[in-house]
Amino acid sequence: MLGDYRITGRRAADIAADVEAGVASGALPPGSLLPPMRELAGELGVNPNTVAAAYRTLRERGVIETDGRRGSRVRARPSSTPRDALRMVVPQGVRDLAEGSPDVHLLPALEGPLAVAARRYAQAPTLYGADPVAPELAELARAAFDADGVPPGPVAVTSGALDGIERVLTAHLRAGDAVAVEDPGWGGALDLVPALGLRVLPVAVDDDGPRPEAVARALAAGARALVVTSRAQNPTGAAVGAERARELRDLLAAHPEVLLIEDDHGNGIVDLPLHPLGGVTRHWVLVRSTAKAYGPDLRLAVLTGDEVTLDRLRGRQRLGPGWVSRLLQYAVVELWNAGAVDPVAVSRSYAARRDALVEALRQRGIRAYGRSGLNVWVPVVDETVVVARLLAAGWAVAPGAVFRVEAGPGIRLTVSQLAVAEVPGLADAVAAAASVGAAGVRYD
Repeated sequence: MLGDYRITGRRAADIAADVEAGVASGALPPGSLLPPMRELAGELGVNPNTVAAAYRTLRERGVIETDGRRGSRVRARPSSTPRDALRMVVPQGVRDLAEGSPDVHLLPALEGPLAVAARRYAQAPTLYGADPVAPELAELARAAFDADGVPPGPVAVTSGALDGIERVLTAHLRAGDAVAVEDPGWGGALDLVPALGLRVLPVAVDDDGPRPEAVARALAAGARALVVTSRAQNPTGAAVGAERARELRDLLAAHPEVLLIEDDHGNGIVDLPLHPLGGVTRHWVLVRSTAKAYGPDLRLAVLTGDEVTLDRLRGRQRLGPGWVSRLLQYAVVELWNAGAVDPVAVSRSYAARRDALVEALRQRGIRAYGRSGLNVWVPVVDETVVVARLLAAGWAVAPGAVFRVEAGPGIRLTVSQLAVAEVPGLADAVAAAASVGAAGVRYD
């Protein structure tokens, strides 16, 4: 069952730590079947409840999963081996299209906004007990939500989108609950869900976002939450259109108990309209990060949603970091008031590179996807081979394994570091590396 590995420990914490150490070292590979609780309890000379508590801890940490009579197994990708570990070290001289960062030339300068924030702080330092959200930030964020048709709700601030998503999930769900997540989708979310002890239900996507039939299957399978990327989906560039939004809202209306999380990943870098889904279910949030448009180091996202969810989020936040730095909030207010980012101009800049690459690949018989945002997704027959061949040709791309659960193999190319003049050469390299064209291969 476990080969030569022998689990040790007398306390639940020690047993869990020993299993986790075995997983981290590779001695307990993915898929390893753990002993039944009573059997292990007999071997260790402890009460079965002690082993049950250890297994529960491991499930909550995302290390193992339990499937009824089939027992408990090490997860296929335990939280101790995050998807970031699949990323390669880019050798010197290789063009890096694997990193999903924005084009630094399109990011606004922060010296002035941070100086304004420092002067505001000097006049009125933030002390304990202050409102966690700067009133000006809340007002501007709420006005932007209103302009995009997002339902009314309070505003919260978190340290980035993933921080907000984590807090929302833990506000409503318990270990073992299922979360419907896009596949292929954001590796951070795909890692976060099992790390919280939750189960991933993969949902296939196309250019318009989550496919209705896939969402319906996930809801029928008992999904307690659904995570949707509104625009510039990572890695496929999908964006939820008006018709798709209507279909998804109709599905969610029949499941009002499901928690809806919308990640407006493309806010500030796309000019496609937002078609929000919130307000159909009892509990929902929409989160907008400043990372792609204003710089990842700002570490700030604004959220709105139903009052119960936002109240729980803010309550739990008070017991942790307390609040997101007012200095950062003031800097974002200054950036927003100054119109430091022109979403139309930024969107066109990324689109020129993205569309050129998609078209160049099409001309070479390769189907690629990239409706919005920074990325192009290319389905391939063998992503390991393609990644290796491209690296040898001087191009580093992200392997699809970082972004998928059940979806077919692919590669992600981030265009933020790409010049339009480089597109033909890159397309030639992809075509040569793929050998067998990806035309007709669906990314589900």
